[in-house]
Amino acid sequence: MKFIVDAQLPKSLADFLIYKGFDALHTLDLPAKNKSKDNYIIEIALTQNRIVITKDSDFLDSYLIKQEPEKLILVKTGNITNFSLLNVFSNNLDLIISLIDKSNLVEINTNEIIDHL
Repeated sequence: MKFIVDAQLPKSLADFLIYKGFDALHTLDLPAKNKSKDNYIIEIALTQNRIVITKDSDFLDSYLIKQEPEKLILVKTGNITNFSLLNVFSNNLDLIISLIDKSNLVEINTNEIIDHL
């Protein structure tokens, strides 16, 4: 499974996914770094078969209108510390992977993790 983590989320999330054995990029790894345009991130996701992890609702709009990116993990935890965000992913990684494997849209908020079939 391959991921691309958007600019509003910390690079440590991509590093965590790599540590767990996944192929992960952060926008800081791209030529334009955190100034990478959404359409460029979507293009990478489509051509490299990556799942976009973001807080940016523009990706949700694109997904709902054009089905791009093909798979999306939308983080709606609000402003929490990077440590708390990494704990959410660490404590729920198996569930997140299971849900995104069978669904194209997974939402993570402070109370639950939801797949939207």
